[in-house]
Amino acid sequence: MQSHRLRLAHKWILSTDTGISELREFIRPAVRAVPSSLARRLGPCQITLLAQAEADVTSRWTTTASALDVSVTTGEFEEHDIAMELLVCLGQALWERLSVAELSAYWTILQDEINSGIEGEIDEQALDEKQSLLDSRSHANSARHLERYGCASFAGTAAEYVHCLWHDVSIRSGADYLPAEPLRRRLKLLARWFPPDRGHRLFPPRGPIQDTGCRRLAALRLGRIIPRT
Repeated sequence: MQSHRLRLAHKWILSTDTGISELREFIRPAVRAVPSSLARRLGPCQITLLAQAEADVTSRWTTTASALDVSVTTGEFEEHDIAMELLVCLGQALWERLSVAELSAYWTILQDEINSGIEGEIDEQALDEKQSLLDSRSHANSARHLERYGCASFAGTAAEYVHCLWHDVSIRSGADYLPAEPLRRRLKLLARWFPPDRGHRLFPPRGPIQDTGCRRLAALRLGRIIPRT
């Protein structure tokens, strides 16, 4: 099948299969919202949208000598969900590029949330990993399970950060969801590390993100893979 290539913001490249090229115009603003400092941390990026999954995997990313390669299967998913899945993949890759100080700061936030009795999370995958830690002492003491939770939590948070820069969002309340204040703390941390570019803002003019209970978080369920170390 013929492939179409498009240059995106940050000199990233998007390739699409024939028949799904219309998604280019939906991916473009999501990538444009990625802060330049964050894009520089990730480096060159090659994004591929596939009409069909490869080996039943709907998204994956790998780091090569020349670029970060991300592939996302479009399938029957909505355009917004496909763009969000791309952002989650970028968040996973970013997790592996954080400094020791940045990792320590993020783990401090997660520990504070757990100590405060907050059981909700940014999305379903992070929620599953968190519940696994809370339900099992052996998992809580496992470096592998802790890493899986940290990566899932950070990837979802990074995706939501860019999502907020892309367009205005609000959140849904409930036990499974991260409350507004902890979410704002995470987003403000990301904003300090990777400030929004001109023309993008983290919070709307009326003030910080509010717990309106009227809209879901970007909590996609496309079977993404977290690379193992």
